[in-house]
Amino acid sequence: MRSLLFVPADAGPKLDKAMASGADAVIIDLEDSISPERKAHARAACFEYLKSAQQRPQRPRLLVRINGLDTGMTDADLAAIVPGKPDAILFPKAEGGASLVHLDAKLTAQEAIAGVAEGAIKVLAQNVESSLGLFLAGTFRGVSPRLIGMTWGPEDLSAELGAEANRDGQGQLTEPYRFARSICLFGAAAAKVPAIETIYADFRNTDGLRRETLDSRRDGFTGRLAIHPAQVPVINEVYTPSAEQIEKARAVIAAFAAQPGAGAVGIDGKMYDRPHLVRAQRLLESVK
Repeated sequence: MRSLLFVPADAGPKLDKAMASGADAVIIDLEDSISPERKAHARAACFEYLKSAQQRPQRPRLLVRINGLDTGMTDADLAAIVPGKPDAILFPKAEGGASLVHLDAKLTAQEAIAGVAEGAIKVLAQNVESSLGLFLAGTFRGVSPRLIGMTWGPEDLSAELGAEANRDGQGQLTEPYRFARSICLFGAAAAKVPAIETIYADFRNTDGLRRETLDSRRDGFTGRLAIHPAQVPVINEVYTPSAEQIEKARAVIAAFAAQPGAGAVGIDGKMYDRPHLVRAQRLLESVK
């Protein structure tokens, strides 16, 4: 998934706009964008939308961001939306592998009640949204086959720290949040799942979005959260491999195939070793 677009569960017509935005995934939000008194209404609206969207022949993947385990609202969220068969849950404040095991058990129970195949609903973990989540980011490997990726969130983290801001005057992440971003990237690599970059809040700043998204692709992120449909085309463009990149990847794979057992190969006067082969294979896998 290159682009994952947030939309509040009670947003009405905006849900259809999000579905038509070109995003690879739409995240129907039951958490931060929904006030406490609107939670029950939002759950019902989310279920109805999931049910209707399942009938569409072509659609983006549908995720639902539930309320975290510490809120006391997780069970009500899951009971309401699991019968609608979302493709995945966005799991906020996922604090370590044990929290994912906990959510997995809840999902399994709700799938059984709703007649949904066990394990059908996957999980994207928002695993660096708190200081505890940061320290436990390396504990997700192998704990649940539901896990399909990891992302992070500087807003909740900065609120916990009591920080005045998480970006400087030039719009760049400050040091604590650059560190958190790196931890998410390493945690995803340790768990062998894709790393998804966080939102870019200044949705009118297309140039800034492009620069930061290019940096995230360079560093190893494979997709990005979005908060406005206008961000989707930029995110999709940046994370879509170019024809030149695909051709180069195929050349690397072909060179190693021609020399089985070689530790390094030469292509047009440049040497490529086994890590280059792994990157080439991943790139081609991403465009299938």
